[in-house]
Amino acid sequence: MNPLISVVTPVYNGEAFLAECIESVLKQSYENYEYIIVNNCSKDRTLEIALEYAKKDRRIRVHDNEKFVGVIENHNIAFHLISAESKYCKVVSGDDWLFPDCLAQMVNLAEANPSVGFVGSYQMSGGGSNWKNWRVRWAEIPYPSTVVTGRNICRAHLLEGIYVFGTPTSLLYRADLIRGQDAFYPNSTAEADTSACYKYLKNSDFGFVHQVLSYERVHENRQTTTSLLRNAYLSALMSDLITYGSNYLTEDEVKRRTSVLLEDYYAFLAVGVVNFRDKEFWQYHKRRLGELGFKFDRLKLAKALTLKFSDLLFNPKATADKILKRHSRD
Repeated sequence: MNPLISVVTPVYNGEAFLAECIESVLKQSYENYEYIIVNNCSKDRTLEIALEYAKKDRRIRVHDNEKFVGVIENHNIAFHLISAESKYCKVVSGDDWLFPDCLAQMVNLAEANPSVGFVGSYQMSGGGSNWKNWRVRWAEIPYPSTVVTGRNICRAHLLEGIYVFGTPTSLLYRADLIRGQDAFYPNSTAEADTSACYKYLKNSDFGFVHQVLSYERVHENRQTTTSLLRNAYLSALMSDLITYGSNYLTEDEVKRRTSVLLEDYYAFLAVGVVNFRDKEFWQYHKRRLGELGFKFDRLKLAKALTLKFSDLLFNPKATADKILKRHSRD
């Protein structure tokens, strides 16, 4: 009687971690699932590893792309491959893994609350032997709340800056939200999974399991590392605010929040000046601002830079702490 879950892993050059990822799916206490691995023209042993596991377990299917595509397009290809009978869809990135009760706990919550379209949970994040690199993420919904209306959680995200939408590995999707969509992840940015939350929670609720159900591996080659270095999340939030804000906020709220985020954006760019960021960095952000409908404003940057230098001069202890912290990482 347990509903079918489609588990998908879109992967490119995942040889180092893929076997561990697959094993975590095979060890789920919930057994009624199919597992689709989408190989994006990997140049290592990714396809070989996936096919080896497919020979051992009939629930595993391997799709090998004919041509290389972007990260988000590869996810959308995976979504198109899920079974027509599946009720839920669970992404697990090729460098992450699921804890044994992940599927069971998420499905139990979704089945008990039919209005829920997305289910999230706490997620362990880290890498390496340094304990300072490890933490539990997405712990911002008060316990024991398990269901929040889509409108309320999106308003909180857009206005208050909380973040519980997590990563694809930390979420479960209702499959009927995916079917019929040309692209479930609605844009090509690396943060398109968050955009999907804003798009589809207009008509559904958000569920949350107060347990650590997945692990996000932190390493230098992951897409998230690139996004963090560029602070792509700030421009993505601005884009989502412009695209979906009217579904959850008043017109005045959208304007005020856009103004605040734009100020934050130039404050971040001022740090880029101080740190002598390269030409590629500036080309990326000029392009992103243009995509958002804003012309790169040198006067705003100069103002933000003045405030930054004032902070450095009049808060010497904080400045020294930042320098020491940076050198300790080096």
